Amino acid sequence: MNRILFLLFFIFALSSCEKNTSNDILPEVDVDTKIDLNLPSYLDLNTPSGWAKHLSNKVGVNGILILNTGTSPRYKAFDLACPNFDCEEQLEFEGGLKLTCSCDGEKYSILSGAPQTKGYKYFAREYRVTKNGNILRITNF
Repeated sequence: MNRILFLLFFIFALSSCEKNTSNDILPEVDVDTKIDLNLPSYLDLNTPSGWAKHLSNKVGVNGILILNTGTSPRYKAFDLACPNFDCEEQLEFEGGLKLTCSCDGEKYSILSGAPQTKGYKYFAREYRVTKNGNILRITNF
């Protein structure tokens, strides 16, 4: 009996920790772009805490922010579209640990994309980043 209760508790605990990354507001877009770290506009990405925006050809929904975290995973990329509000403005980032939506003031963690205010359920959309030499490839997960 104790084993069954433990198993049920364990399953419940695992299912309650699931992060809500689905997003009903942002359209689904294909993302597959490459960044050359040797280009002047991306040189800051070669140092920890460096960041750059990739806006050419309207990549993602509203452009992409790329960050060098200095830890594993070394690079992160987030769409600059506000995930909780139908907003034409880009998420703002001036360094630090948070992205801010200018339409509703909501803040999102650059570590996980998680909303930082209770009541907001959608995460900032994160993209996969892989590195091959001096080239970063950003794609949908």
